[in-house]
Amino acid sequence: MTPEEALGFLEELRKEAPTVARIALSAASSAFKLRPQFLKRQPVARQADWMRKALSRVMMADAAEEVLAEYFLEQRNDLLTELLDALGVEHEEGKLKGPSPECPDAATLQKTLEKFRAGKDGERRELLLQAFAAQSSIDWPELEAQL
Repeated sequence: MTPEEALGFLEELRKEAPTVARIALSAASSAFKLRPQFLKRQPVARQADWMRKALSRVMMADAAEEVLAEYFLEQRNDLLTELLDALGVEHEEGKLKGPSPECPDAATLQKTLEKFRAGKDGERRELLLQAFAAQSSIDWPELEAQL
């Protein structure tokens, strides 16, 4: 994420998913060994920058995965279920049913991604694709190659 995208994402989280925003900021304060009260008193742009930097660290991958999973499950479930349905992945309201779904063949995957990306709210769609591919339970090299 760019700093501007991180700021927009944090502002959206604060309005629509305050619990997820707290998780993200808690991860940032932990990563930089900041007191949470100190981080809360900082300008929102600075908070977003710390959140972006913290969640992009390798050691914070689990926290980043959780923040994005919770965001899409709670706030953008419509996009998540649209993607999972289009990919033919079994799920229950966005939660995967099986351990690791199989990747569709390359041609089907490419057509599915093109159609999914053509929908409105392209920035969130792209974020969902990146988050989906980065999940520890998803091992789809073909998806990663197409992103």
